[in-house]
Amino acid sequence: MRQPLPAHSAGLGLRRALLDQLIEAPAGAFDFLECAPDNWIGVGGVLGDKLATLASRHPLSGHGLSLSLGGPDPLDTTFLRQTRDFLARHQVVAYSEHLSYCSASGHLYDLLPIPFTEAAVRHVAGRIAQVQDALGERIAIENVSYYAAPFQAMGEIAFIEAVLGEADCDLLLDVNNVYVNAINHGYDPRAFVDAMPSARIASIHVAGHYDEADDLKIDTHGAAVKDAVWDLLGHAYQRHGVRPTLLERDFNVPPLPVLLAEVQRIRDLQARFR
Repeated sequence: MRQPLPAHSAGLGLRRALLDQLIEAPAGAFDFLECAPDNWIGVGGVLGDKLATLASRHPLSGHGLSLSLGGPDPLDTTFLRQTRDFLARHQVVAYSEHLSYCSASGHLYDLLPIPFTEAAVRHVAGRIAQVQDALGERIAIENVSYYAAPFQAMGEIAFIEAVLGEADCDLLLDVNNVYVNAINHGYDPRAFVDAMPSARIASIHVAGHYDEADDLKIDTHGAAVKDAVWDLLGHAYQRHGVRPTLLERDFNVPPLPVLLAEVQRIRDLQARFR
């Protein structure tokens, strides 16, 4: 593994549509790139060579999509070995996954919410511990957006804190997910951010969402970051200190200069809280 990312670093999600533009990007345009190993394991040829080129030039973080940490199926040990090999081969600086599940007797093609119960805490924390043992490193889990809560015997904040403590892992704080959930479920996003344990926050994600209605936001990663989310990111820095921060954009991907302008906005916010 490479050295951890500096706190004042701003990154960009590595997407195949951007490969050539990222390779040709000017030096210093971004501090790191993030990819989903799930989408790259076993990929060779021209695409694999381009990924290797970027990984040799820039720090690379990994963000998993399909471990299904909260799911009922056994963890895929073959996939875990492949992920460990990928992280080692590309000297990935950090690895994270979602506090959700995406499979149950087959892949469900979505990131679904886990019930907020003591039993779920024990279940998911045990699986995170298995993943950390298999990968040989500490991981971070991301708070996810959700639109229906299957069961809540405890609040989301208490659930996240309990999982972090029992699994002894880190948190990837997604401020867009906090904002989306706050609007959809009627709570104060700043109070939620304030309640997150500072010592556990390893990094931050920021992204755009779709305004379906005043009281319904959809986490699409398909638009520019909204002003309210930028404000929440600044609040997170003020409350917890600056952390490595990634701009996510998965759909309606604009030309690279447009994305780099948002990366620069992350840097500008970080500079305010040095």
